[in-house]
Amino acid sequence: MGIEIERKFLVKDDSWKEHADDGLVCKQGYLASDRDKTVRIRVMGEKAFLTIKGATYGLSRSEYEYEIPVIDAEGMLQFCATAPVEKTRYLIEHVGMTWELDVFMGANAGLIMAEIELDSEDQPFELPAWAGEEVSGDVRFYNSHLAQKPFTRW
Repeated sequence: MGIEIERKFLVKDDSWKEHADDGLVCKQGYLASDRDKTVRIRVMGEKAFLTIKGATYGLSRSEYEYEIPVIDAEGMLQFCATAPVEKTRYLIEHVGMTWELDVFMGANAGLIMAEIELDSEDQPFELPAWAGEEVSGDVRFYNSHLAQKPFTRW
């Protein structure tokens, strides 16, 4: 079983840009989403993925991710009950660890959030200067929630 352990932070300024890669446009939708599970379709650049995630306990949850053909993912996005979440994802190396920083578009425009995946819930890491308030446990910032209740409508 795959386990995802991540921490999420709001981004407080643009200083991240000087360290980021070129970014990839990401479009993702949810075939199923409730407290216990999410089933997500994601098209990211020239690749696509089907991801199944379990309920979150602390900072951890089960995660299974499989690459699928882009044409299939684009078709499956049509089955989603809500509009897709659209964002550009940037990778940023900071003190030997990779941060994923998402700049949201569309109905979630204005939201910029960064996350770091860890090997254990108590793994130490250094917070970049551009990282602000931690929102790891706040369900409003889960992408599946943003699909249903976009940031611009809060």
